[in-house]
Amino acid sequence: MQNQLFPLCVTASSVRRARKTWHRRGSERVRADCYNKRTNFVKAEPHMTATHTRALRVRRLGRMEYGAALKLQKETELAVRDGAQQPDTLLLVEHPHVLTLGRCASASALLAAPEELAARGVTVCETNRGGKITYHGDGQLVGYPVIKLSPDREDVHRYVRDLEEVLIRALADFHIDSFPIKGLTGVHTERGKVAAIGVHIARWVTTHGFALNVTTDLSFFDLIVACEGEPVTSMKEILGREISLGEVEDRIIKRFAEVFGMRLEPVNSQSYDQCLH
Repeated sequence: MQNQLFPLCVTASSVRRARKTWHRRGSERVRADCYNKRTNFVKAEPHMTATHTRALRVRRLGRMEYGAALKLQKETELAVRDGAQQPDTLLLVEHPHVLTLGRCASASALLAAPEELAARGVTVCETNRGGKITYHGDGQLVGYPVIKLSPDREDVHRYVRDLEEVLIRALADFHIDSFPIKGLTGVHTERGKVAAIGVHIARWVTTHGFALNVTTDLSFFDLIVACEGEPVTSMKEILGREISLGEVEDRIIKRFAEVFGMRLEPVNSQSYDQCLH
């Protein structure tokens, strides 16, 4: 099972319409979602009470080759599915330059010749996530949530919308106005798409996830037809200044736990060392 909602076309009018679906009611953000109802993303649902809050383990992996991260995802997926020792887990990583091909990718979306890819140090990997082709590389924060959606979150569309909400709240912490666009995935700004989402779900355990452009060199997106030609941007481009991945990780972690109603597992020196080796 996977989500494969990907953009066909993004225009100025669609961006304006998307922004109008957001408004403020007191201190709470409310959004019109795909199910034609209002969903409050601040007020906790009954399964999010302190008694039933699930633990979230966060692993900051630093810089890691895509293949190694994919292997770690699979190992984590099996451990989370078993549930005996491994709680829901969020993997945060930065990849060296790589183009990943989702299950809907076509050869025509790869614009660069093998010689150009080699000259720029870009590798190409196939994946089992939904979606088409995307770029990962320096200055981009990639998040791989490996969590159980069963029994209370067995809704693929809701899961993707929640990932968007995590990113939107984290970006707001840096005073960046971002929003979803109905019928599309990812997070958008007036200057372009700042975060992509592509997920895979098997037996209601998630893998793959999101990619947020922080200080990404956007010229690498010229190697592909990204999101059917939609313009892309980065936090650095919007803010006009450098920003560290660590700062962004801090906000993503906080907002992920908040949106998914989880408590962060304490990190001791032993578990931290295990994350790095």
